[in-house]
Amino acid sequence: MTKGTMRTEGFPRIERVGLDGLLVRFADTLSEPANRAALAFRGAMAGLDHAGIRETTSSLAGALVLFDPLALPHDTLEAELSRLLADRDWYAAPLPSPRRLWHVPAVYGGARAPQLDRVLSLVKMDKAEAVAQLSTARLRVIALGFAPGQPYLGQLPEQWDLPRQTDLQTRVPPGAIGLAVRQFVLFVPETQTGWYHIAQTAFRCYRPNGSPAFALQPGDEMVFPAVDESQLAEHEENPDGGATSEVLE
Repeated sequence: MTKGTMRTEGFPRIERVGLDGLLVRFADTLSEPANRAALAFRGAMAGLDHAGIRETTSSLAGALVLFDPLALPHDTLEAELSRLLADRDWYAAPLPSPRRLWHVPAVYGGARAPQLDRVLSLVKMDKAEAVAQLSTARLRVIALGFAPGQPYLGQLPEQWDLPRQTDLQTRVPPGAIGLAVRQFVLFVPETQTGWYHIAQTAFRCYRPNGSPAFALQPGDEMVFPAVDESQLAEHEENPDGGATSEVLE
């Protein structure tokens, strides 16, 4: 994702969510600045010193705080969030630390990822060029969701802005990479999906017996270098699926 500053009229704004939530929205669509703001502001909310705060989380373009309204009234918390919003330009704020850069080997196309050819026909690109682009793209974990620890990664260049398929395809396996709307999703469970199955990894994002159980956090970055099927088979014997990572400064 390319860093930039982008304020949209009407944003940021604070919205009440049920009886115990406040949502800070930075845009109504995904962009690098809006996602940057959401991640940074969620980090700031997590540092607020209030016993009534129960949980903070972020989405593609917003940050949510859940709290006990008996211990922390709506108006009090909303006023504090407003002051925090005015403290800086969150659209250009540094991403919260610590973050990691992950390199996760992937097979593109073939029997392991049968929809790459379909995507190539849609974007009018040959396989060598497509794999060169996709396997070197450095993508941010913009959100976790749908399944435990499952990352949505973005954004790819505009030529990869393909809508999701209207029909669900046959179940894709864990570790599958789906492509649509300029994003990757790295699937945790076997699932039906409208995302194009264009690559396959041996990486497991959710490790229920591990500590932490989620391998990734929003703000981490990922690259998926290309390997062949025999190499991926070897990585499947590795608990980390051949992945390596390093701390980002």
